[in-house]
Amino acid sequence: MTAVPEKQACTMQDIENLPEGQRAELIDGELYMLAAPARIHQRISFQLSRRIGNFIEAAGGKCEVYPAPFAVRLFADDSTYVEPDVSVICDPDKLSERGCEGAPDWIMEVVSPSSIEQDYYRKLGLYQAAGVKEYWIVNPDTQKTTVYVFPRQYGLYDFTEEIPVSLYPGFSIRISEL
Repeated sequence: MTAVPEKQACTMQDIENLPEGQRAELIDGELYMLAAPARIHQRISFQLSRRIGNFIEAAGGKCEVYPAPFAVRLFADDSTYVEPDVSVICDPDKLSERGCEGAPDWIMEVVSPSSIEQDYYRKLGLYQAAGVKEYWIVNPDTQKTTVYVFPRQYGLYDFTEEIPVSLYPGFSIRISEL
């Protein structure tokens, strides 16, 4: 009988060694390769980033908006590396030349067929544990946006509904207008 070798956990070194142009996330010692997003995914991500950035600028806010690809080391170390579709960071001390060192205040993921399990399950728990304050899952296929305001608030919105932004009272986004 031969022992089956244990699978070696992946590290940031594996991310850094990827060929030029390949992207992946590191979660629980596993690499998850990122597929090229569809046009609708990119349109929604871009419009969300633009709308949020314009609001912050007009309000004189200090938060910064970063669309993917943008490196986020959720626990301010090399254990977990993600590239959310849109990240809003309000603490300038979390920003470095490498990206974001710690949890962004607000994360949005635009669902692709290949990312359903990641966005709705794996990242939900991860983002909550890391200290993300607000997490939106925007699903173009169902035309719904799932909103979590941690630790307890949850909402499900149709693309035609105004979605209130908890970080900015008085600011809301209607996905159908993007």
